[in-house]
Amino acid sequence: MDQHVIPDGFFDAQSCRLDDFKRLVSQRLSDGSVPYADRVETNIPIYDVAAIEHMLAAEEGRRRLMAEWARVLKDGSGVLVLSGAYSDTTPLDKAAAVFQQIIMEEKNAAGGGADHFAAAGANDRVWNSLQKLCLREPDVFAACFSNLAVDAVCEAWLGPNYQMTSQVNLVRPGGAAQRAHRDYHLGFQTAETCAGYPAHVHDLSPVMTLQGAIAHTDMPVESGPTKLLPFSQLYRPGYMAYRQAEFSDFFETACVQLPLRKGDALFFNPALFHAAGENRSSGIQRLANLLQVSSAFCRAMETLDRKAMCNALYPVLLKKRQAGTWSSALIEAAVSACAEGYSFPTNLDTDPPIGGLAPETQKQLFLRSLEERCSKEDFAKALEAQERRRSA
Repeated sequence: MDQHVIPDGFFDAQSCRLDDFKRLVSQRLSDGSVPYADRVETNIPIYDVAAIEHMLAAEEGRRRLMAEWARVLKDGSGVLVLSGAYSDTTPLDKAAAVFQQIIMEEKNAAGGGADHFAAAGANDRVWNSLQKLCLREPDVFAACFSNLAVDAVCEAWLGPNYQMTSQVNLVRPGGAAQRAHRDYHLGFQTAETCAGYPAHVHDLSPVMTLQGAIAHTDMPVESGPTKLLPFSQLYRPGYMAYRQAEFSDFFETACVQLPLRKGDALFFNPALFHAAGENRSSGIQRLANLLQVSSAFCRAMETLDRKAMCNALYPVLLKKRQAGTWSSALIEAAVSACAEGYSFPTNLDTDPPIGGLAPETQKQLFLRSLEERCSKEDFAKALEAQERRRSA
């Protein structure tokens, strides 16, 4: 039986064999398997975004890149780095200032919040940083998310109309490391709940989400960048295994860490065993915007007011469109990070498909309104009418 699936098709604690796991993660990623990568370090392919910009700008080249990235995330090492994803890091600095302000406000209001897989108060978190940034500084949001490389890797794993969410993590000197884990969906369930899902759902969970991190500061190894175990996403019972001490102990001996520069972006399969590292530096405030990107076909973890975000972002992108300073691809990347791209669920009595198989999405309405040069007032009315149709 493949990786010790028990006969009734479910995983449990006894399905997990450390020797099987060790064999999987002992693989090596060859340079030849990632021809568009600049280099491979510790089994992680690193892509120089400046060198592949011409591919991102052309449909055929973009699809070749996306095919390679999908292979890496699914069947390869499960993780990749986009080096210099942001050649101009000014928007990241502006966003970081917004996040620092939010952290101060929220700590004053509520004393801070808990972190995933780490003790409360060990790190500073900004939940739903995507919406908070968009509503406070839509110009900065647009500059941060009109990124063709980030857009392409999200689409490579999830397909079009993905759902962007993000959470800021600030780890100060002395900040403790996380425990090794897998991520959303099954990674955020108890072992008992996971055991109730059949093995094929364990296989399905990773393709519903993409994990990413945008470095808003330089992250040398002593600052504690994410600890990663390449190829560990291939271990089918991993949602049961990561909780077991022998797997956790092995992770600590076998994991790797890559230093990142401000403007780099890290993406990995959510089934990859990983953990934020300990910040052992004397003065580095490690700040990352953690992207949790969901398939259009699944439930995202956070609830966002995407209508409010669209209303905030629309005037910014309308100016870009009218001035001709941004390409359609840049505008669409920003819209993809903001608007709902899927037609369902909806009320088909009041929001029926017209001229197609599905009603117009919020994203389609946004892009159509930009094309037609609608005023922000008319766009707001159209958004409101669409919401009423969907929820009537």
